[in-house]
Amino acid sequence: MDERFQERRRESAGPQSVGRVISRLLSSRGYDREQSAGRLAAVWEEVAPPSFRNRSRAGAVRRGVLEVVVSHSALVQEMGFHKEEVLRRLGEAVPAEGIADIKCRVGDVS
Repeated sequence: MDERFQERRRESAGPQSVGRVISRLLSSRGYDREQSAGRLAAVWEEVAPPSFRNRSRAGAVRRGVLEVVVSHSALVQEMGFHKEEVLRRLGEAVPAEGIADIKCRVGDVS
């Protein structure tokens, strides 16, 4: 038998806690990602260098890379000066995200 099938079968073999059922439901519907994105946006405002505040916004984390949208190209270059410190602070604030790098792109930050 398929290993995933056996795992699902074990999970459904008896009563489950309400918390586990709700957690699985939220995950399957994508609500956990929305909540994570909101938390990451709030953390970004705290850890971003002062020159980035109100001029940037945190995007998605993909494969350990946080995409940051900035209002103009000078901020892309400036991130190079702040990257290590920002990565350290992000690692302390949201370790579960596993952010290992930051990639900036110019776009609409509103």
